Amino acid sequence: QVQLVESGGGLVQAGGSLRLSCAASGRTFRSYAMGWFRQAPGKEREFVASCNWDGGSTIYADSVKGRFTISRDNAKNTMYLQMNSLKPEDTAVYYCSGRYYSSPSTRSGDYTYWGQGTQVTVSS
Repeated sequence: QVQLVESGGGLVQAGGSLRLSCAASGRTFRSYAMGWFRQAPGKEREFVASCNWDGGSTIYADSVKGRFTISRDNAKNTMYLQMNSLKPEDTAVYYCSGRYYSSPSTRSGDYTYWGQGTQVTVSS
């Protein structure tokens, strides 16, 4: 099993940047494909980005492509989401997720492990 803890959320003005981190427990972090999802008030959880075990293969939602970058450091058991050119519509709770020995996926149902979420608020 793996436990996931997000951090790095906060309040930022439109056009600004934030970097989210997802710290994972356990020694098998490198065995997991990882993903970021987000959920805005009154909306369903939506896919943001995903990467394979070494970060060499990535998928992005069209809404964040070119602005967000997913990466990971297996030596630190940590995954990141660098968010640039933030927009008010990026406001949401951001969740990291993991799926064991699998490829990246855009579907939330494919992920077994989830963090508690971190709030990102972008003001206009």
